[in-house]
Amino acid sequence: MEKCSFYSLREKEVVNVCDGRRFGYVCDMEIDPVCGAVCSLIVPGEFRCLGLSRGSDYVIPWSCIEQIGDDIILVRVTTLIPRERRHDKKGKKKKD
Repeated sequence: MEKCSFYSLREKEVVNVCDGRRFGYVCDMEIDPVCGAVCSLIVPGEFRCLGLSRGSDYVIPWSCIEQIGDDIILVRVTTLIPRERRHDKKGKKKKD
């Protein structure tokens, strides 16, 4: 497999091969700091409240990725793992 940059991953749409659902585009990834391996891709949640806010982001484990193509990432996901958004609209970290 060719190497690809994070920037190029962000331009690819994520599609589930189980049901054909389009999740959107990669917005972030989680990396294991010890070995440097990519653990998962993060896809933003769907818009809600008349398109004014987003729901939780979704975590797609690297092991669920079936194929990375020129313009699409095929994943096999039966259950999405929600992850709360970590920053507010101004880029400040949310208080717990």
